[in-house]
Amino acid sequence: MTELTESTDRARTDEPVAFPQDRSCPYHPPTGYDALRERRPLAPITLFDGSPAWLVTGHAAARALLSDARLSTDRTRPGFPAPTARFAAVRDRRIALLGVDDPRHRTQRRMMVPSFTLKRASELRPAIQGIVDGRLDAMIAQGPPAELVSAFALPVPSRVICALLGVPYADHEFFEAQSRRLLRGPEPADSLKARERLETYLGGLLDRKRAQREPGDGILDELVHQRWREGETDRAELVSLAVILLVAGHETTANMISLGTYTLLRHPERLAELRADPTLLPAAVEELMRMLSIADGLLRMATEDIEVDGTTIRAGEGVLFATSVINRDASVYPEPDMLDWHRPARHHVAFGFGIHQCLGQNLARAEMEIALGTLFHRLPGLRLAAPPEEIPFKPGDTIQGMLELPVSW
Repeated sequence: MTELTESTDRARTDEPVAFPQDRSCPYHPPTGYDALRERRPLAPITLFDGSPAWLVTGHAAARALLSDARLSTDRTRPGFPAPTARFAAVRDRRIALLGVDDPRHRTQRRMMVPSFTLKRASELRPAIQGIVDGRLDAMIAQGPPAELVSAFALPVPSRVICALLGVPYADHEFFEAQSRRLLRGPEPADSLKARERLETYLGGLLDRKRAQREPGDGILDELVHQRWREGETDRAELVSLAVILLVAGHETTANMISLGTYTLLRHPERLAELRADPTLLPAAVEELMRMLSIADGLLRMATEDIEVDGTTIRAGEGVLFATSVINRDASVYPEPDMLDWHRPARHHVAFGFGIHQCLGQNLARAEMEIALGTLFHRLPGLRLAAPPEEIPFKPGDTIQGMLELPVSW
């Protein structure tokens, strides 16, 4: 990566901030990012190996840059920024949707969009409700206390994405374990091995689907029997699509359910307001997405020079987006550290923005609304079963969420 070029006096005097950092509170940005909130819209940072990069911290700049074709998501480009050693280990393995640029990205997204529309998410709500009720039935039958991540927050989206894709839920322990290793394995080699195991598993599943005379009703079945057979895609691309859909389809929502529950229990006055008026639930989900910003650090590389507020991002330099800081831009969200169902939070960038905006956002919203709404309706006495400071949450180098969430009722 080239040395960062700074064209303003302020940029020259700002000391780079290390990125990523761990949160001290699971629903607030790391305290080490406080300086970044004074350096909008752009700040210099250093990554795990000392490499320099730019961090986008301003809301308007983020939305403009996430829509800028001069920023590439192709992580196989030489010098593409790696925020962790884990990411660097798998960087040269091309990833569908998130890691390709147009025109191939446009083709991949066009194949997937019909399965993730708002209409399709609405049609899935009864099935999601049934899964949520089933998990709560089991948890209630077992009796308190319970560990909410393993009993509820993880199995709900895992079952939903399996049903949607056509992946056997019987294999959930395997692919959930590999997803954990991929996203937060203790060593870079663990992440690489997990990616390989997921590719082998899903490749075998796709081969079996291709050999079937009649397709099943999952998204992967449709891709195999229509797109692959018609030559619109190939096996390698389908495997890559399957990996990203399966991993992102359960990991992100599971973390939002667990961290959203924790955050609501830590804000009893906001929870009481939500219980008194369930019509606030969609707005609450948007505000939780804004405030929690679990996917912190979207990655890009500049392919041309880009001017941002008097500073030049040079071609070849890495650009990261601190969603936890962007979504707390006080010029857009007054009192940004407050949880407020009544603010217009819809323009947050928790799902990204531009052509790479999260494909599954409609499904994620439906799952969160149903999961959180039903959880607090059926368990009105839900409470933490351990002191908040003793409940473990995830480090800053992965998707944010709770490692465990002991509860009682």
